[in-house]
Amino acid sequence: METIGIREFRENLAEILLDSSAPIAITRHGETVGYYVPARRKLTKQELDAFDQLAERLDRILAARGISEDEAVQEFKRRRKARVTK
Repeated sequence: METIGIREFRENLAEILLDSSAPIAITRHGETVGYYVPARRKLTKQELDAFDQLAERLDRILAARGISEDEAVQEFKRRRKARVTK
C-alpha cells in the first residue's frame, strides 16, 4: 500500500482523487492517520479495448439496420421508462 504524508495528500488531492486506483495510507509525522480508498478504479487497457470493440460492433449493427445513434438512444430511453412504470 502506498503511503503519503498528509501535507502532500492535501496538496495533490485533485490528482489523487482522479488518478488513484489503489488505497493510500495517509500519515502525519510517520503515524498513519487515515486511509484513502478510491471509489472507482481506472479501467485496464484490456477493458478499454473491449469497449472499443463493442462500440465498433454496435456501429456496424446500427448501420446495417439503418438506425442512427439518436434513434437507438431514444428507443433505449423509451423502453427503460416503460419498464420503470410497470
